[in-house]
Amino acid sequence: MNKDYKKIICFSIVAGMLLSICGCGNSAASVKSEGMKKVGSMDVVAATYTDASDKEEMIESFSSADGLCVIKKYQTYYDVTLDYENGEPDAVGKAYAETILEASPDFMEDFEPYLHENIRNAFGGRRVNEEALEERIETMVGSLPKEYKDEIISFAETISQGEEGYVEDGKLSYIEALTMQMIPDTLRPTACSALSLGGEKTVSGKRISIRNLEWVAGSENQITEIHAVTHMKKADSSLTSIGFLGVLDMITAVNDDGVMIAILDVGSKDNLPFVYMGKKCYTFEIRYALEHFETAKEAGEYLVGESGDFTWCNNLLCTDEKDAFCCENATKEVATTGKAKSVLRTTDSELMEGLKWDTPDALCIVNTYATKGNQDTFTGEEFNTTRFVKYNKWVSEKDKFSVADAKGLMAREVVDQYEVSNVHNSGNIHTVIVDYDTGIIHVSFTKGDCPEDIPRFLEVGEY
Repeated sequence: MNKDYKKIICFSIVAGMLLSICGCGNSAASVKSEGMKKVGSMDVVAATYTDASDKEEMIESFSSADGLCVIKKYQTYYDVTLDYENGEPDAVGKAYAETILEASPDFMEDFEPYLHENIRNAFGGRRVNEEALEERIETMVGSLPKEYKDEIISFAETISQGEEGYVEDGKLSYIEALTMQMIPDTLRPTACSALSLGGEKTVSGKRISIRNLEWVAGSENQITEIHAVTHMKKADSSLTSIGFLGVLDMITAVNDDGVMIAILDVGSKDNLPFVYMGKKCYTFEIRYALEHFETAKEAGEYLVGESGDFTWCNNLLCTDEKDAFCCENATKEVATTGKAKSVLRTTDSELMEGLKWDTPDALCIVNTYATKGNQDTFTGEEFNTTRFVKYNKWVSEKDKFSVADAKGLMAREVVDQYEVSNVHNSGNIHTVIVDYDTGIIHVSFTKGDCPEDIPRFLEVGEY
């Protein structure tokens, strides 16, 4: 396939997913699938994995003058350490921005057009009302806890170097630098999936949790050039975030107690209006939970409790060594209609009628709620149904999984298929595997046009 054409298709598919899942709402009596397409081929050569992952050699290291930020550059990703033990949040934000400008001179030229692509997608082709968008962003920044607000404002002031407004010019203005911190909260992410295998299903007897992130990569795959593993050092509340350089919210993260949280979008059939007044940024609420709770149960209960004030409906994978949960989070606007509710789903939760899951000690999440009586976006959503069916089949086929087996789940299908719904598909940006036996975090990062059929996993640290 022509490389440029392939790039356009990859971007269009993920952008199409983004535009199709706005708002929150609706329920149905049972799961139904109408006109479901074939579930996809398994034509890749069998992948040979081991439990160990490669470690890349550092290319270069950069540090802020005060030592509050250290960025190590690797071939595939940036490793970032932010030191909150020796500096206040505003000082850390400033140090981070200064160090990015040194470590990645092309950062603004890559991120700024990518940000504008996300803005245009969020407005669905309509004229972007920049004044209204700026009000939206400023309001959401104002909702943040003071330490996070101070940090991202300082970051934005430093990296913008006096630039103002939404002007697509290859530079990051102050408001653009704030906007980049809350894409999932104010513009919207795309599709994802997750699987957590409890000790009864693993060779080690300890949990293995997996998350796939599907995200808009950008027309020039800009986001795949700035993968980042960010270590936030805060004494006994430290965490590791797998995301993108310069971004301080949480997309996939695990704290030093092993609590892992990852975001998955949930759409709506009713397309209720976007509400941001009086709302909170759920990605920063996740950061708060990771910094303040030692168990998945505590973190999950907190996030479900706060979910009425989120801007979007979402699912959150929330696991630790002992437990696995899905926070099925509904906004208060949707809950008021009676069409969805916030629930902390467990492996024991009763699923909606017609939905089948055959493995008791495993939890599967796609881009819809699954608890009985909650909003059903399996019915009529072939992409959700197919991935859930595949996970169910694959997990049922094997008695116990190793980390190598978990990696192999992501290499069962040819990625470059546009007529089917794959688990590991053309929209994948990263896959994270947390092994609770060793504490090691394994990540495959997509580089370039589309993911590899057989992804390469890297060891990026321990929680």
